[in-house]
Formats: sequence, structure tokens, C-alpha cells
Amino acid sequence: MALSHVWELPVSGFNFENTTRNMFLENAQSEGKTKAPKPLKTGTTIAGVVYKDGVVLGADTRATSSEVVADKMCAKIHYIAPNIYCCGAGTAADTEKTTELLSSNLAIFSMNSGRNPRVIMAASILQDMLFRYRGGIGANLILGGVDCTGSHIFNVGPYGNMNEVPYIAMGSGDLAAMGILEDRFKPKMELEEAKALVKSAIHAGIMSDLGSGNNIDICVIYKQGVDYIRPYKESEYKDQRQEKYKYKSGTTPVLMEKVVRLELELVHETVQTMETS
Repeated sequence: MALSHVWELPVSGFNFENTTRNMFLENAQSEGKTKAPKPLKTGTTIAGVVYKDGVVLGADTRATSSEVVADKMCAKIHYIAPNIYCCGAGTAADTEKTTELLSSNLAIFSMNSGRNPRVIMAASILQDMLFRYRGGIGANLILGGVDCTGSHIFNVGPYGNMNEVPYIAMGSGDLAAMGILEDRFKPKMELEEAKALVKSAIHAGIMSDLGSGNNIDICVIYKQGVDYIRPYKESEYKDQRQEKYKYKSGTTPVLMEKVVRLELELVHETVQTMETS
């Protein structure tokens, strides 16, 4: 009986169950009873290109929360399968859990079939997963890999939109990165040329977007394996303390001081050994 409440058959067609709820929220906002949540500013620059023998993916390492740099070494290139990796932009928790769920599903497929999954299979699973939530999962993904059909890059949006492209950039710094890719991309590039192109694209996004920054990670996927270089290029802007930040006692005024004494009862514990003879 419990399984009948957990596993539900998907409803065919479009679903308009939230229409009444949205109308109620709009009326409450117009009357001043509630306030709409403020959008959260995040920043990322991710990119990927298809070269002669495989795929090169790249990403910056800065994770932001509004104006605060939450993490300077965030890993935005996620493992999916031995031949597939994925770059994530958007909400860090959403991209992390979405790629973990996809990786676990493909691992089960590989154990049952004894072979690596195809890239289109992973992209289709992502598309179905994100479309189901109608943009509720803030994940903009670049899926890249190499399989028996060749080298592929797919970009998957939070609403389930998907396209196969030879090169792509996503995130808040994607405009500057796409300018570099559109200007310098060539079909059947060599490996070093492709790595330099992805590095330049990510660097352009870092220099043009405050939400992107710090190091540059690169992942090269080819038929023989994967080369995950972290970091591929370290940030040239190092944080150095100019002074010793030690303040004297009393610099910050104490407004109130209250001491509460705790009454504790000491308990002595004795251990008795059990006779086993």
C-alpha cells in the first residue's frame, strides 16, 4: 500500500494544477499581504568544444551567493560516466544533485549491459528530468562525451530544452565566452588548440563577469580515457594580507555582560568486570 503513494503514473499532456495557487499569490501580492522573493544572483562561466579526437570542457571555480564569494575552488565539472562529463551553471546544489542522480542511473545501466552509455542517452535522461519540474531546478548543463558514434556536446536548459552543438558557453559570463568561441572555433581542431580556445573563453567570461573568477578547470575526453586538469590555470590575482589584523581588547564595546552559573552534579561511575570462568 505504501508504494502506491510513492510511485505515481505521470499525467499525460500539460499540467495546470498550480494555476489557482498562482492566482492566489498574485492577488495577495497586489494587496500587499505578501512580497515576492528576490532573485538570487549567481555567477558562472562554463564552455565546451568538440575537437578532432574528442571533447574539451572548461569551467571557472568561483561559487557566489549574492555579493558574497562562497567558494573559490568549486568543482563545476561533474563526473557522469567513464566517457561522459558535465559542466553545471546555476544553483550549485541543483547541478550537484542532478548530475549525481544521472551518474547513478547510468552506473546501473553500465553494470547491467557491460558497456558505457551513449551521450544521447544521458542527454535524454537530463531532458526528461528537468522538463518534469518546469524550470524549478536551476541547472544549466553542458554535457560532453565520446561514445561509439563519435564526439558530442549537448546543452540542456532548466526547462528541458536540448541542442547538440559543436561549441557552447553558458552561465552569467557566457556572452564574452561565446564571442571568443565564435571568433576562433574551427572544425577538427588539434588538442592543444582546443584547450587554448576553451581557456581563453573561460578567461573572457571571468574578466567580464563579477560572478565568475578564480581558477580555470579543464576536462579532456577522448576514446582512450579522460584527462581532468584541476586547476588548468590558476588565478593571477592572489589575495595577500597587507597588515596583521589583531585588535586590542576593548576595541569592540561590550554592551551587556551576564554570567549564569550552572549547577552540576558529579556522578562517579564504577565498572565491574564479569566473571567468565
